[in-house]
Formats: sequence, structure tokens, C-alpha cells
Amino acid sequence: MRIGIVILPDQRWSDSQRRWQQADEWGFDHAWTYDHLGWRDLVDGPWFDSMTTLTAAATVTRRIRLGTLVASPNFRHPAAFARQITALDDVSGGRVLLGVGAGGIGFDSAVLGGETLPPRQRVDRFAEFLELLDLVLREDGTTWRGDWFTAVDARNNPGCVQIPRVPFVVAANGPRSMRLVARFGQGWVTTGSGGDDLAAWWDGVAELVARMDKTLAAEGRDPASLDRYLSLDSAPEFSLRGADFFAEQVGRAATLGFTDVVTHWPRASSWYAGDEEVLVDVATRLLPELRRA
Repeated sequence: MRIGIVILPDQRWSDSQRRWQQADEWGFDHAWTYDHLGWRDLVDGPWFDSMTTLTAAATVTRRIRLGTLVASPNFRHPAAFARQITALDDVSGGRVLLGVGAGGIGFDSAVLGGETLPPRQRVDRFAEFLELLDLVLREDGTTWRGDWFTAVDARNNPGCVQIPRVPFVVAANGPRSMRLVARFGQGWVTTGSGGDDLAAWWDGVAELVARMDKTLAAEGRDPASLDRYLSLDSAPEFSLRGADFFAEQVGRAATLGFTDVVTHWPRASSWYAGDEEVLVDVATRLLPELRRA
């Protein structure tokens, strides 16, 4: 089991730098940040760009993998985004994990003045986004005219450090998105399908695992070739409410076949509110044991 942590980009770098360094020193396998122009009710507070934040994190860490959880076509164009990804992969020495998703509604989908798309069209756009991003990252001189994006002789020189490109960790809960996982993803990440209580949430996660297995079989892909990430804090209860509780949640994820779990750095209030001392306890006392799970 690999264990990752999300560090929201809601603090100035002078404050957040120590978190990225600490996550690396503690031995977390990957560290992520949200890729939004603003997020939910935190939109009125401090918020910083994900790719700039990750590039800064790459310069102060040594081994931990770094990623977006998740980037979307709400405000990203594949040709321009590919240049940022290539630069980040270079600065980090090949430590990038690219979390990508279809994008939701809210601030990101409205701030640029565009139309808020219904779910089916968001998945249509995401499919084209993934295909074009994959092409631009792997091949030099891509020309594309699609329903959602256009590129003319898009360059990728010198390409990613990771060959043939950075790994895609594709967010998916529905059948169409899961087929995109099978086609493009080195990893799959899910937030579960909701639920009024923790037991119902875990039941929903189990159903999604079964659906993903069926999708891989239908697409002729070896299930062992796909890393599986679970965002633990999409559950009704914060995973770091206590060290023992966190260990239980990691164990349940392992039982369902997940290779990776992700938690969040505790915040003082609002989303992911918790006690940093619990994180310290998990990282210093339990992390080596949990990674062997």
C-alpha cells in the first residue's frame, strides 16, 4: 500500500513549504494539490496555482511523487497544459503523477464565462482532452481539430522525463469515464459514490471496484496493470480523525484491492478540519507499518 497526502494550495509558500518538505521526510509516497482556480467556499480566501505550487515543491523535496488531484478541461487546454506538465516533470526529475478528471460545476466552470456543461458533455470533452493531451505529450508536431479543442503543430520537445509520458491517474466513477481509465490510465482514482454514513460509503466503493474490474475485462486490459487510488476523505468521516481510525480505513482499502490511498493535511477549520498531531502520529508511528499492508 502506498500512502499519499493532499496539501491544499491555500497558504502562502512561506507557510506551506514546510508541509511539502515534511511529507517528503516522513516517507509519504505521493503528495498532491487541487487544480482549481477556486474551490467551493474557500474561493473567497487565499488560493494559489497548482502547477506553480508543485514546481516549487519539486525544488524542496527529494523523492516524493507530486501530482494534481485532479486537473480538468474546465480551464486547461491540452497543448498549453502539456508544456507545463513537461516542465514540472523536468524540474522534479520525473516525479510527476498527473491526476485528471472531467471537471465539475462551480467556480472553475463559470469564472471564464463559459457555459456550464451537463455531465454527458463534460465526459465528451474529457475524452477529447485526454486523447489530445496524450498525443501532445508523446509526439512532436500534433495537429488536431476536434469538437472541443484545436491544436496546430503543437510541440513537445524535449518531451517528458518519464517515457513515453507522465502517468495519468484518471478519476472515474461512471461507465464512460472508466473506459477512459482502461484506455489512458496508469492509475484510477475514485472518491466513492456517496452515502449517508461510513458503511454506505464503503459499500459504494466496493461496487465501483467491481464495476472497474468488469470494465477492464471488457476492454481486454490486465487488472494488475492498473494502480488504484482511493481518496479516503470523500467519506462522511475525515480519515485523520484519529490514528487508529486512519489505520482501519487503510486496511479496508487494501482489502478491496486499492494500491494507494490519499488523505488530506488537516486544516484548522472547514474542509478537512482536524488536529495536526494526529497526522504527526500517523506519519511517525504508523506509516512504515501501513505501507507494508
